[in-house]
Amino acid sequence: MSPRFCRTSTSSITSANKSTFKQLDSFSEMSSNTRTPAVNGIDAPSKTVELAIDLPHSPGSKVNLHLTILANSILLFLSSSTPESSQGAASMGSLVYAIPDRYNPTQPMSTALYNTPSTLDFTTRMAKLLARKLSKPCYVGSSVNLTGGAGGGSVEEEMEAFRGVVDAVVGQAQR
Repeated sequence: MSPRFCRTSTSSITSANKSTFKQLDSFSEMSSNTRTPAVNGIDAPSKTVELAIDLPHSPGSKVNLHLTILANSILLFLSSSTPESSQGAASMGSLVYAIPDRYNPTQPMSTALYNTPSTLDFTTRMAKLLARKLSKPCYVGSSVNLTGGAGGGSVEEEMEAFRGVVDAVVGQAQR
C-alpha cells in the first residue's frame, strides 16, 4: 500500500486559514528576532578541556580526559594510552550517570547507561565521587585499561590514576 499525498491548491485556502497562516508567519518572524537565551539549554555556556595525566609508576602511560563543564552538569570521557598501544580503535567502556542525593549528600545515586564489566567499577566510583564533590550531575564514560602499565594494573596504579583524574576535574570545574 503506497502512501497518499494530499495536494492543496492556494485557491482552496479560505480567508480564515489565510489569516491563521499570516499569524503563524508573524510569530515565526518574531521568535527568530528575539535575543532571549534558549530554554532547553542549547545556548548554555560550556567549557571543554582535554588533558593527559602521566602515571608516575608507568613511564609513557597516560590517562586522557575529555571534560565538558556545562552550567548544570559535568560530562567526562576517560581513556588510557601506553607506548605499546596501537592507534587503532578502543572499546567504548562504561557510561555512568550519577547525581547528588538531596537527602543523603554523602551517597550520590548512580546508574549505568552502558556497561562493560572491566570498566564499570572504576567508572561508577568516579561518577559518584565527582557528583558528591561538585554537587552536580555527572556523566562519566571510561575505557581506562591499566593492565599494560608497569604494575600490570595494580591497586596502587588504579588509585593513582583515580586520584589524578579527580584532582584535575575538580580543579578545572572550580576555575
